[in-house]
Amino acid sequence: MEAMIPLCNSNDLVESGDGVPFDVVYAGQTCRAFAIRYEGRAHAYLNRCTHVAMEMDYQPNRFYDDSGRWLLCATHGAVYAPDTGQCRGGPCRSGLIRIELSEMDGVVHWHTAYNLHPVEF
Repeated sequence: MEAMIPLCNSNDLVESGDGVPFDVVYAGQTCRAFAIRYEGRAHAYLNRCTHVAMEMDYQPNRFYDDSGRWLLCATHGAVYAPDTGQCRGGPCRSGLIRIELSEMDGVVHWHTAYNLHPVEF
């Protein structure tokens, strides 16, 4: 059963700026995820490079390269399209795992799915 969970205020996601981190349970493990804004839309992915399953940010919550056009794995140099998560260069094996988002009334929500669940504290 899918649910919508408030993630952040819409204005917390700045175009090509820092990501907003959050935790999910994926495949039975707690994983970091991040939300970003690109070309006016909010997008979210697991914070896991597809080359080697390591977190991608080179500084806390910093996922974009210097141009603000590509998501970059700081460890491996893998490059991903921010709007689709597709591999665009470097040693990535496939695209990032997408997390569905929606925006309503100034709030960004993430949508749970059969394989993504909120972390219970």
